[in-house]
Amino acid sequence: MKQLYQWVAAAALAGAAAINPVWAQESFRFGVVNPDRVMREAPAAKAAQARLEQEFLKREKDLKDQEAALKTASDKFEREAPTLSETQRTGRQRQLVDQDRDFQRKRREFQEDLNLRRSEELQKVYESAQRAIKQVAEAEKYDVILQDAVYVNPKHDITEKVLKALNAAPAGNGK
Repeated sequence: MKQLYQWVAAAALAGAAAINPVWAQESFRFGVVNPDRVMREAPAAKAAQARLEQEFLKREKDLKDQEAALKTASDKFEREAPTLSETQRTGRQRQLVDQDRDFQRKRREFQEDLNLRRSEELQKVYESAQRAIKQVAEAEKYDVILQDAVYVNPKHDITEKVLKALNAAPAGNGK
């Protein structure tokens, strides 16, 4: 739906320029921003990624260690299963199932927490990017700024200007 809206807006701009080319050249200014590039290259985006990595590094390592321990225990059980009594085998299987269930729960919680924090951090970056886009638009007197176009003539691409505005923004501006 978002892309359809953007396509309709671009078509309307092109139609307006075709109907009155003098109006389009003299008084109407538009620019296009590549939001993916902004979200990838903005200093706030890089800082958010570093914060997320730092925040979740220990939990991720713990999960990998738990997964390795579970695999080791499972391999050991498979090797020893033929020599175990039925009671021992059932007990070890139950223990492995419990360990696996605990691991799956922790992994699911980790992923949910990571996704939530990533959304929070990206929302902050998005908000500061929107402020930077508005700042560039007002300073350079653009009438319309579009995002995500199929093709953009480089003379209308203002992504670099937006990134410079984000670089110039004071630290903590997105908080």
